[in-house]
Order: sequence, then structure tokens, then C-alpha cells
Amino acid sequence: MVQGAIVHFLNYDTGFSPNTEAPPNDKSTKIASWETWSGTKRSSWEEMPSEVDDGVAEEQERPLIINHDFDSSIHILHQNEDTITSLPFSHTDTLSLPSLSVPNQRLASLDVFRGLTVALMILVDNVGREFPSLNHSPWFGVTLADFVMPFFLFVVGVSIALVFKKVSSKPKATKKVVLRTIKLFLLGLLLQGGYFHGRGKLTYGVDLSKIRWFGVLQRISIGYFLASISEIWLVNHNILVDSPAAFVRKYSIQWMFSILLCSVYLCLLYGLYVPNWNFEHSNLLGPSHLSIIQSVHCEVRGSLEPPCNAVGFVDRLILGEDHLYQRPVYIRTEECSVNSPDYGPLPPNSPGWCLAPFDPEGILSSLMAVITCFMGLQFGRIIVLLQDNKKRVLLWSVFSFALLLVGYILEILGIPLSKALYTLSYMCITAGASGLVLTAIYYIVDIEHHRKPTILLQWMGMNALIVYALAACDIFPAVIQGFYWHAPENNLVDATEALMQAILHSERWGTMAFVTVEILFWGIFAGFLHKKGIYIKL
Repeated sequence: MVQGAIVHFLNYDTGFSPNTEAPPNDKSTKIASWETWSGTKRSSWEEMPSEVDDGVAEEQERPLIINHDFDSSIHILHQNEDTITSLPFSHTDTLSLPSLSVPNQRLASLDVFRGLTVALMILVDNVGREFPSLNHSPWFGVTLADFVMPFFLFVVGVSIALVFKKVSSKPKATKKVVLRTIKLFLLGLLLQGGYFHGRGKLTYGVDLSKIRWFGVLQRISIGYFLASISEIWLVNHNILVDSPAAFVRKYSIQWMFSILLCSVYLCLLYGLYVPNWNFEHSNLLGPSHLSIIQSVHCEVRGSLEPPCNAVGFVDRLILGEDHLYQRPVYIRTEECSVNSPDYGPLPPNSPGWCLAPFDPEGILSSLMAVITCFMGLQFGRIIVLLQDNKKRVLLWSVFSFALLLVGYILEILGIPLSKALYTLSYMCITAGASGLVLTAIYYIVDIEHHRKPTILLQWMGMNALIVYALAACDIFPAVIQGFYWHAPENNLVDATEALMQAILHSERWGTMAFVTVEILFWGIFAGFLHKKGIYIKL
């Protein structure tokens, strides 16, 4: 009877309790998801039924519906209906049918975590000017905005641990990772390379001689690539983890690889000689806007200050000054802004480097950012290897507090917190915070099953890529602003924000209310896509 009711099962092995199931993909369902960011845990690189021709498991094209009442039944999701049918299925039946394996439940907490990260990005990017404490730290220190990028990278690492639990064909898995990395990098280049000019500017287009090569999605693609390749090639998937020694043998090479990346970053950051350098900029303060050449005196090693650090030097050397972010975060420092930590005019006798380009998502800093993905990998591994929720929460909590402690010790020892440089102390602090936030969400959502308060975030997490592209990159607001009445400023976006500012009699809190409504809108939009079975995929 069970075989007649269930067409086939994907073969998973993560330690989840087998209480939910999703059927094979129905062609009538519109599907799109990115495995490690916008659609966590939708696939596993394992041996598949014969109908999958490439031998590599594709992403589950409909998110699994979780039921935490661990009874003796299987819940089957009908892809064309929002109904769940419960079929009797005893544990003894499971033993008598070894060829059938029930898929694991979907972790809603990962979707909520991902949705929370996208919502935070929308918040801090839009209210940072009104609330400087929510904006990125000008150079040293950490604010709420400085946790967004590590949150993205951390959840990518967790997802990779779930996706690559088993690898049946390393070349095929590698090919898929490379293709997805390229597509993600190119999407980031389109969104943040300068082609879209953002809200308030009804123009588009970019001078290819000045395109920005690196950005948020580009950094995520690098972290995804290195973490995935290491999980495919540097982990011995033939070793069964039945003891601490076996655990070390299985993952030791990957750990050494991550330590190597960290060591390369630290050696270059503190050992690379930074010479004097020049840059060209427009003299906006003078009577004319002629370009002038500004000299920056360095000739130092190990400096972490804005003008003479190795991170900026590597980017200038490899990418070129014209291809860097032209409004670096340090223009909000006390040396460069009279309104610090907010944007403002240059103070009298400000240093010349205040107008120099710097990319906060550059090459060298991305090496350390990748380590955040590896930290997420370790947390995902706990999900795979342990079935007991209490043990998961305990280990996550211990590791998270340990990372926080190490980060604070490093800061005391002289390694400052800096998102722009992605220092070791910053990596530890933000990775530890990521672990604590995930632990709290996991306990609330997947253990205590309080889903309703976080449902909007969960929907946003299921379609994080499209929400990020349309909302966080200001594509959708810019499109709406393109429809105006008589003058460009008379558009729906600006009028709505102005209305809220008038109602609250405050520009700051009116903007905060507007952004809150915007986040709610995107949550509802993502929920609509979820109800229609649409998941955007790269």
C-alpha cells in the first residue's frame, strides 16, 4: 500500500527524523531556487533514482513542509494543492522496506534566518542616513549593519553542509558549483557594478572602463565556491563518523585548508609593504571641477588605517582604482566628515585620502570572509551528524560563545573590529553572533514550533534572491519612480515616504515607518510567490 501511494523517495541521510516528505517535481509547478542562499536544503548530492540522468540530485523543487509531531505517519505534499495527506506508516514498515528512504524535514529556521538577513539589509541601507547608529561603522567598530554580510555568508556555509552530505560524482558536483558561482558573480556584477543607478536616479548604464568588479553577491559567490569545493574534494565521504577520531579524520584536510586561507590573509595584511600611491579625483571643493592628482604617503607594513592598509593596496594593484567602490565607508570618519559618523562635508585640513576609492568587498578581505562560510559549515555539520535537538542547541551555543570570546580577546590584544578589512576579530565576533541568532531561531521555530510570528521572514528566506535584487538593490523602487506626475519627484515612492513623515511629524521616524512598510510588502510578495510555488533559481 505504501509503495502504491509513494512514487519514489529521494535518498537522504542527515539525521533528521523522517516525518515529512515531498514528492517528485511536478512540471506544472513553477520552480526556481538557489541551493545555498535563496533555497536552503533543496537537494543532496547523492545517488538518485534512474530517472535522474546526470546522477546528481537536483534541488528539491518544492520546500518541505515540516510536521514536528513525531508520529508514525508520512505527510505527502501535493504540489498543485495546499493540502497534506497523512498516510499510516509504522516504524516496522520502514524496516521492512529498506529500499525506500523518507526524505528529511526542511529546516524552517534557515529560511527565517535568511529572510531576517535580507530584511536587515533593506532596513540599514534605507535608514542608515537618518540613524547613523544603524549604518555601517565608519572604519573600526561594529554596528547592526555590519552583521548583514556575515549573516549571509554564515547561512551559505550551513546550507552547503546540508547539500553536500554525500557526493556520488565529484566532477559533476564541481561542474554545478562552478556554473552557479559564475552566474551568481555575473548577477552581482549586473546589480552592483554600476549599471543600475539606484533610487532617485532615473538613469542606468555603466562605463565598462569603470565598472565595479566586486560587491555583495560576488563575495558570496567566492565563499560559496571555496566552501563547496572544499566540501566536495577535501572531505573523506567514505569515513563513517562514529567517534571523535573519525570526525577529525574526515574533516581535518578541510580544516587545514581554511587555516591556510586565514594565514594567507593575516600574512598579507600585516606583512605586505604598502608604498606611496596616487589617485585621481574631481576637485569638487574648488571653483572648477577639474580632475587633480592626490598623493598618499604610506611606506609602511601592517597598518590597518584607511589610507595605507594592505587590503586597499591589493585591490588597487589587481583591480585598479577605477574599478573600486567610489564612496568608501571611511569618508564618514572624523577625519573626513564634519557629521561623523554620518556623511557630511570635509572638515578643514582633511587628509587627501578622504576622497580615495576603497572597496569594502575587495579581494583580500574576501579571503577572511570565506572563513565565515567555513564556520557555518561546522554548524551545518552538527545538524547532519546529530539527531537530538538539545545536543544541537548545546553545541551551537558553546561554539558561538567561544567565537565571541575569541573575538573579544583578539580585540583586546590589538586586532580591531573592522568590517571594511574583515579582520580576524570581526570574523569571530560576527560568526559567533550568527551562531547565536541561528540557535535562537532554531529553538523558537523548529523546536517550539512558533511559526506564525516569523512567517513573513520565512517566506522572504525562501525567495531571498529575488527580494534582494528587487528591494535591497533598489531596482523595484527605481522602476516605480519612473512613473511620475509632471515632475520626477512626484512619484508614488517619494509621495508615500513624504506622507508618513508628515503623519509622524518627523523625517527620521517617517522614513523608518516607510521602510518598515516596505519590508512588510516584500514579505507578503514572497508569500505570494510561495503560495504559487515559485522559487527563483540561478
